[in-house]
Amino acid sequence: MKLRILVLGAGFGGLELTSILSETIGDRLDLTLIDQNDSFYFGFSKLDVMFGRKSTDAIMIPYKSIEKPGVQFRQETILEIDPLKKCVKTSRATYEADVLVVAMGANYDINATPGLAEANEYYSLAGAEKLREAIPAFTKGHAVVGVCGAPFKCPPAPSEAALMLHDYLVRAGVRDACTISLVIPYASPIPPSPDSSKALIKAFEERGIKFIPQRKVRSIDPSAKTAVLDDGTELPFDLFLGIPKHVAPDVVLQSGLAENGWIPVDKDHLLTKFANVYAIGDVTSVGTPKAGVFAEGAAKIAATSIIAAFTGSESHATYTGAGSCYIEFGEGKVGRVDVDFFSGPKPFGIHQEASEMLVEAKEYFGSSRKKRWFE
Repeated sequence: MKLRILVLGAGFGGLELTSILSETIGDRLDLTLIDQNDSFYFGFSKLDVMFGRKSTDAIMIPYKSIEKPGVQFRQETILEIDPLKKCVKTSRATYEADVLVVAMGANYDINATPGLAEANEYYSLAGAEKLREAIPAFTKGHAVVGVCGAPFKCPPAPSEAALMLHDYLVRAGVRDACTISLVIPYASPIPPSPDSSKALIKAFEERGIKFIPQRKVRSIDPSAKTAVLDDGTELPFDLFLGIPKHVAPDVVLQSGLAENGWIPVDKDHLLTKFANVYAIGDVTSVGTPKAGVFAEGAAKIAATSIIAAFTGSESHATYTGAGSCYIEFGEGKVGRVDVDFFSGPKPFGIHQEASEMLVEAKEYFGSSRKKRWFE
């Protein structure tokens, strides 16, 4: 008898879980992986697109290349989720399963911030492509990198955008005619890692980037080119690079899985309140950052739990909330922060200084996962 599994979402979490289950129980597996998109791309690749380092086509990895025992991919839009029956209705079919895994990530609520739709954001691929055209036209004035809500994916990304913009303007020969401000809702760039935060703040100071902590962008007046912060401060801008408010997908919010906007899970095994229904990654409120590496870590634990239940064995593995994030520091260097959220009394991070060697490590991070998930 085969184990019927539905995996909703083919991001870091869905792809890692699918790979583990296929490797372990492939001949006894009937797994359907569903995503509305036809291709995958790494989130950090949007920065490469935005600054013209890579084309959109170059970062896309088609899902049709997935050929794993016991796995079938379906490009379909998920319309309804019934966690009690473990039944899912899509734009093309209805599926039932023994185990359901929700890994649908977070969506962007552009309209939650008045005026953002008329300005620029770079967290969607379409937004990054739009900014790829806008940035070369920015030759003087004030650029604002602004976070519009928390939590948001990849906490280092706003800092990376500011540093990479600095490099871009230096290469263009217009940096002296431009100013850059960074607005984030936290007291430091990377709260769990004081050393990483200090390194980033030092980099901001060296490059003349104004750091505005503990503030969010509340609204934008596109005609006046002004960003209004949550304390009423007005920041005039000539170029705005926004990080939109994040929300769970509507179909998740309507399913009965979510509470207070996200899916709560058992922190140890990623189980929801429904039997044999798991949730992993950005769509949860587990307590780790919304970043692919943490979704991948959660997938490993969920997969171990699913395999143990299927084989009648015991699993003592629990989710530690540990992961490593690479940070673009500009000037051809990349740093890294290794963070652990659950092992100690409070989250802590270990900083690795930016270097050219870590550029290679980041490239391997991407290539190794591409090989594992798609080849």
